[in-house]
Amino acid sequence: MIVVVHQTIEEGVRDEGTQTRGRRGWSGTRQRCRAGPALRERRVRRRAARAQRREDRWPRRADRWRRRLHVRRERSCLYWHVFDTITADLGAVDVLLFNAGSGVFKSVEEITAAEFEAAWRVNAYGSLLCSQAVIPAMKARGSGTILFTGATASLRGGKRTAAFAPAKAAQRSLAESMARTLWPAGIHVGLLIVDGVVDLPGTRQAMPDKEDAFFVDPAGLAETAWFLAHQDRRAWSFEVEVRPFGESW
Repeated sequence: MIVVVHQTIEEGVRDEGTQTRGRRGWSGTRQRCRAGPALRERRVRRRAARAQRREDRWPRRADRWRRRLHVRRERSCLYWHVFDTITADLGAVDVLLFNAGSGVFKSVEEITAAEFEAAWRVNAYGSLLCSQAVIPAMKARGSGTILFTGATASLRGGKRTAAFAPAKAAQRSLAESMARTLWPAGIHVGLLIVDGVVDLPGTRQAMPDKEDAFFVDPAGLAETAWFLAHQDRRAWSFEVEVRPFGESW
């Protein structure tokens, strides 16, 4: 089964203390987390102790800090719960394609710290959590594929990618580290560098004067991803670039 992630939980959270999506599905997910329960419990206790010290020192801020601790504790567990549900309902995940990649496009003088962190959370942190949710089962089977959708910003920073480029570069480095670790275990980790604007209704509306040749064909992009996911394990690729024939690079 192929799972494509288009949006992460991080995109539904505006900051560490404000939850904007998935409210009903969060309760009780901590108990369903399978990764390192003893270590997790120690971390929770340490965070609770720090939170208590802050509450004692600044009692007026106690509610905000208490909510922040809860969100941090539950968020990573929810990824595990989501993938457990997918596996139970649809079967084992054979291919994970992490396609979430939102970001803001501003210069270093315009970007805020919150926007910088949000871009990292979606592109790098989300990649990590989704990968960790599927790796154990793939490793037990000795097979599986994890692909990430990268961008031009994965390779270089532009004037208006002060937040997006560092986030995509972090994702690329994570993917490379994962590949070196997981390839020997039979798990193919790869990166698709999409160097161009994908032909979608939204991009057409934003760029009505552009010709067809300007855009990346989504069907061709999907075909390349399919090819990468089904390569012979004796001839795996890590990084594949996709761009329209007229793109300047």
